[in-house]
Amino acid sequence: MKGKLIDLSLDIYHAAPTFAFDPKCAVIVHNTVDSIGYNITQLSMSTHQGTHLDAPFHFLDDGKTVEQLDLNKCIGNALLVDLPHKKPKEPLTVEDFAHAADRIGGGTRLIYRTDWDKQFPQKHYFSDFPYMTVELAEWLAERKIGMIGMDVPTPNPTDFDPVHKILLRAEIVIVEGLANLGDIGKEEFFFMAAPLRIKGRDGSPVRALAMLPE
Repeated sequence: MKGKLIDLSLDIYHAAPTFAFDPKCAVIVHNTVDSIGYNITQLSMSTHQGTHLDAPFHFLDDGKTVEQLDLNKCIGNALLVDLPHKKPKEPLTVEDFAHAADRIGGGTRLIYRTDWDKQFPQKHYFSDFPYMTVELAEWLAERKIGMIGMDVPTPNPTDFDPVHKILLRAEIVIVEGLANLGDIGKEEFFFMAAPLRIKGRDGSPVRALAMLPE
């Protein structure tokens, strides 16, 4: 398979910001070429640092853990809904997706773009973004999509519990913290966001990519 790759991932670096109650990100030099002949680095971070995905276990004790996910849900053709006109703290509703309703359902990998990634790493990146309503989460779950991706750090900053549970109970993989969606320029494209195989846990950082035909 050949095509143009677009990186949709945020950088991971020492002290990269995250939510207040999450583990802090540390990228620490462990040894160097001068000390032992090669460079090696110690990483300490949340499973939800930067661009990452949520497995159902993130909010559901009986939900699938990250190594149990069907990777077909986060690798394959995806549908992009452009919503860059949305203002800070503005709700994302069913009406925002209605124009594409005939293409949303039965395992769709759906991604929405707000261009909020341009606010990273400012503090308000984690609080003031356009947010998914509970009603939209229910609509997506009813349509049995396979994945929902977004260029915001989480679907909803206040109703995060019900929104996550609605999506994750429906076994919808949630990919959060995407970037550069405005560079795609197409409604449909090939998407990749494979997680690390972290046994028994709730999520994983990903290197998210779009592949476009040359």
